[in-house]
Amino acid sequence: MSSNPALNEARDTFFAESREMLQVIEDTLLALESNAADDETINALFRAAHTIKGSAGLFDFERIVRFTHVVESVLQRVRDGAIRLLPPLVSLLLVCGDQIAALLAEAEADTLAKSPAPHPNTDAHGAELVAQLNDYLAPAAAGGALLRTADPIAEPVPAAHGGVASEHWHISVRFGPDVLRNGMDPLSFVRYLGSLGRLISVSTVFDGMPDAATMDPETCYLGFEIALMTDADRQTIADAFEFVRDDCALRILPPHSKLAEYVQLIAAMPEDDIRLGELLVRSGSLTEAELAAGLSAQGQRRVPGEAPPQLGEILLGQQSVEAPVLNAALDKQLRVRERVAQESRFVRVRADKLDQLINLVGELVVASAGVNLRALALKDAALQEATASLTHLVEQIRDDALQLRMVQLAETFNRFNRIVRDTARELGKEIELQIEGGDTELDKTMVEKLADPLMHLVRNAIDHGIEAPEVRAAAGKPRCGTLTLAACHDSGSIVITVRDDGAGLSRERLLKKGIERGLVAPGDQLSDSEVFNLIFAPGFSTAQTVTELSGRGVGMDVVKRNIQALRGVVSLGSEPGRGTTVTMRLPLTLAIIDGFLVGVAGAMFVVPQELVIECIEAPALDLQQDYLNLRGEVLPFLRLDQMLGSVGEPVATRNTRRSSVVVVRTGSGKAGLLVDSLHGEFHTVIKPLGKLFQNIRGVSDATILGNGEVALVLDVSALVGSAATRLQGGTVPAHGSRALAQAV
Repeated sequence: MSSNPALNEARDTFFAESREMLQVIEDTLLALESNAADDETINALFRAAHTIKGSAGLFDFERIVRFTHVVESVLQRVRDGAIRLLPPLVSLLLVCGDQIAALLAEAEADTLAKSPAPHPNTDAHGAELVAQLNDYLAPAAAGGALLRTADPIAEPVPAAHGGVASEHWHISVRFGPDVLRNGMDPLSFVRYLGSLGRLISVSTVFDGMPDAATMDPETCYLGFEIALMTDADRQTIADAFEFVRDDCALRILPPHSKLAEYVQLIAAMPEDDIRLGELLVRSGSLTEAELAAGLSAQGQRRVPGEAPPQLGEILLGQQSVEAPVLNAALDKQLRVRERVAQESRFVRVRADKLDQLINLVGELVVASAGVNLRALALKDAALQEATASLTHLVEQIRDDALQLRMVQLAETFNRFNRIVRDTARELGKEIELQIEGGDTELDKTMVEKLADPLMHLVRNAIDHGIEAPEVRAAAGKPRCGTLTLAACHDSGSIVITVRDDGAGLSRERLLKKGIERGLVAPGDQLSDSEVFNLIFAPGFSTAQTVTELSGRGVGMDVVKRNIQALRGVVSLGSEPGRGTTVTMRLPLTLAIIDGFLVGVAGAMFVVPQELVIECIEAPALDLQQDYLNLRGEVLPFLRLDQMLGSVGEPVATRNTRRSSVVVVRTGSGKAGLLVDSLHGEFHTVIKPLGKLFQNIRGVSDATILGNGEVALVLDVSALVGSAATRLQGGTVPAHGSRALAQAV
């Protein structure tokens, strides 16, 4: 890897932005598969591939350049109207996107290694894809069904039939950055065009020219807009650029071209921040003289103290330009302004810098709490007022800092479009993915850890949930099934649901399997929720056949463990014939949480606030009792001093009338935590446990209190699960054991 920090940072940016471009390509192709293609969308596809290729060339990633060049050539033919974007080509381009992603991953790995490693498998697969792409580039395809019946710019169209009244050819060319390095002189092409006829005008476009301090003398930044009067045909003009055909963007409009061609040219122009008159002149739809006349008229009509008249209205009044062309130019300006405004709203920041900021804010929260406690101890009113203001500001800084790591779930959800498409086709099913609440925000760290659970749930829904089209039709359902990914905020948490409109779960089959596995005793009366949640048991599966996707009983237990590791809970509901819904409730972030502080046997513990339902005073309890009556409902509870091995006198032998029970939400029910004291809400800054303490069951993290003491953050799901396991082994009294087991 290079020792140049600037080069390394630029290379990292290239990898990140290229993956973003690939995601854009994939999303666009999937959208085009079900919707008609438009010129702007096709141009966006081409630009994304061209950007990846050009950027890869800057870092000498030749394998990426070579492969992406072929993809770009096919997209160019689609862009020119020579090929239609039919489903077989969409599928091929999606696989090509996967190939580019693999090449990017290998290039990134090679930059970290001392010497690049060979990649024969990837290269062999790339060669197969190139062969398929070349079928779309072969001249023999010219008469095939993939071509349109007529080239839209092949024949001149009279101005009276929607054309632009120009007698000359208009040539728009933007040279690639490596033209000079390849020994080519851009002006030589202009001089050669002059030998074919008369150059009416040549406008040099240098909008891509950087500041002098950053300019590379070997890089070409120029382009030309050329008006040429000639009797030569289109092919002859195109042949003038034969030597740079692969390293330039070229558009040729014949005399009297259709208005649509000028509109398309204006939309495809790469320049930004360009004035209306210059845009029309460069596109060839307006002459310099007509622009000068329009500007002169604009100056003459200007009234002091008022806004000048619109140039577009003047040009239309002078009949210098057609309305569709003018509207296209105005739309181009509007899109450029919107894009620039959007880009200026964002700054790319490294994730590790954000993590460092969050850590510092966490330390600030702890320090602020310590100052507040000291002020209360001193009983100084002025100092307490000052610390109250400080605490308020620190809380604002904490909340704003956490917002910096929040990302929308739409990007994660949209990635499943490809998975649903490919998997459904593999299984011969028709499935539509719907996304709800994609703008819901969640901590970036949480989003990354949600990828695997969501993948399990989506694949299960496709494989076992949604029926085959024939089965759905026989049941009176639409042939196409619906899989929905939804997200929303609820009471300080985020709720993510995965639901399908498939066959649903069979209560009888689940109950039978549960009895066979010893999870349910024969004769037990379980609610639907209790039966459905059996599916989260390790190795539990009712699939009649095992496929490559699912059916081995590995997945749903993994989903539950992963969600619990994020301090969340997962539940499942189903209705026969109507579908299944899996609901996950998660905290918004893992860095700083709202906790509820409790005391047990002289030690302090934190319960995540989103799990706390209520707090009640503990009644007098028998030593053997492990449940209590909560308004007619059996509530199993845990004696935290026994579960955690706290030192000191057991809670049950002390004055239990002063103890309290914290009622918490578990996976499919509720449970109680017997504690000595309640200390209220507490903004908890999460500190990971050291390696020595990472395997302590029932504790997930630690935090530092304002007085400097350490408090442990309880893992409620693990505590309840551990208690249920001990009950099944007969190591603790069995009263209320079923209620506790069902709360897991």
